[in-house]
Amino acid sequence: MDITKDETPGVLKAAWLIALVTIASKLMGFVRDMVVANYYGATMVSDAYFYALQIPSLAIIILGGVGGPFHSAAVAVFSKIIGKESQENLNKLYNTFLTTTFIIFAILALLGFFFADKIMGLIISAGSPELVTLATQHFKLMSPIILIGGIIGIFYGLLVSHKEYILPNLSPMILSLVVIVAISLVNNDKSGLALALATTVGAICQLLIQFPKLRQIGYRIRPNFNIINNPQFKNIIELLFPAILSSTMGQITIYIDMFFASNLQEGAWTSVVFANRIFQFPVGILVTAFLVPLFPLFSKLVGDGNYNDIKSYFNKGVGVLFFAAIPIIIMILTLAKEGVSLVFERGAFNSDAVIMVTEALCFLSFSILPYVFRDSITRVYYAFNDSKTPFIIAMSSIALKAVLNYILILKLNMGIAGITLSTTFVTLFNAVFLGLLIKNKIRLDFTALFKNFAKMIVAGTITFTACYLTANWFNAIELPKYIFELTKIFFIGIICVSLYSTLNLVFRMDYAQDLYKRITLKNVK
Repeated sequence: MDITKDETPGVLKAAWLIALVTIASKLMGFVRDMVVANYYGATMVSDAYFYALQIPSLAIIILGGVGGPFHSAAVAVFSKIIGKESQENLNKLYNTFLTTTFIIFAILALLGFFFADKIMGLIISAGSPELVTLATQHFKLMSPIILIGGIIGIFYGLLVSHKEYILPNLSPMILSLVVIVAISLVNNDKSGLALALATTVGAICQLLIQFPKLRQIGYRIRPNFNIINNPQFKNIIELLFPAILSSTMGQITIYIDMFFASNLQEGAWTSVVFANRIFQFPVGILVTAFLVPLFPLFSKLVGDGNYNDIKSYFNKGVGVLFFAAIPIIIMILTLAKEGVSLVFERGAFNSDAVIMVTEALCFLSFSILPYVFRDSITRVYYAFNDSKTPFIIAMSSIALKAVLNYILILKLNMGIAGITLSTTFVTLFNAVFLGLLIKNKIRLDFTALFKNFAKMIVAGTITFTACYLTANWFNAIELPKYIFELTKIFFIGIICVSLYSTLNLVFRMDYAQDLYKRITLKNVK
């Protein structure tokens, strides 16, 4: 049976559905960031919040989020046994995973609370005492999020394994909504503590909203300590532990960034965070939309020994991500300042903050291509139950990150731009070595993928030149500020998408032709 033909329409349908849900969630997150920027700007208070948020974010977004180790481990194991094991056995495995995760993360949350001052003092060692003290207060309020992280990752993994894609991607809206309402009601939060507390309450709500659907599927919470002679739980741990270490090692590069940012001007770290949020809006939608439905399929195909379809799906997935990523880079490079100003420049967020975020975002944009490749190929490793290789590569990138930051920030005085440019180099390093070492698992067809990529690059170069010249011409037009920004973004966006798509069709780039055929056939029907 040709699995590719059977599964492709379902994967594409799921990808579109997830994209729409993720867009809604990301838009709510964007509104949250706009409200935070309006009330707190790029100041010591916002820096303290974002410094303190980094470890809770590690738990709920990096470790427990969609695509994180807990989600990935649950999908990799449960996708292979759902339909083959009874619901009772699935429940036992679920509860063993849940019980051990709860105990470990509860201990970590308590340690975070009681040693908050030491942790913040270490991370912000180059910052002022006032900044460290304020960040410590924020971190204590947000330490319960550490407990939530792993648990919510298990819930996400189970839902995705049962092809319930909407809730895991929609539920982060709850956290954003709680934050928006809370700081809008408080209205005069000079310390940012109301923001920190609202973030914790939002995370709790994000967790609780998963329960009804899990109960409907058939999962019940009954503490279980069956960890001895349990082969399926052993499979989870063998995948999970190196993946956690890999994600944590990757997060250490963020802490290195935080250390160097504390040497820069006030608001530097806030600017890097906002640049990353803008970056994650389109890129997160793309990666989530394609990889969430593909990952369980990768795991199933590995279990069935169907390697040819893995190659086909990988090339299609990464090819489409590359195809969509290039115009995003072009629009960031030509429209970043107008976009940042339009979204954030109001209230306490002034023109100086706009410049800082724009600078960080432009250098970060170059990491989009290696980012989507790295995240895609990592799922192939996980499907083969190999999280050790990504961990080793992540480990080796830590020293590279520190050296690059030292050279770019302290020696070349690139400031905020040095932080995000070093991130781009490290992401590229990870992507290259993951691509080289995958041959130990499976020989992917990189030749066909990169032939198409070369056509995209040529089309992208021509498109960038046209957009850059048009943007310079547009700057001579005098219009009211927001009308000018909206008009310029709309006008150049249309040129970018239409010219880039047309050129790829002219160059007979496979993924553009496939997309065109699907759209035209749908319209004919």
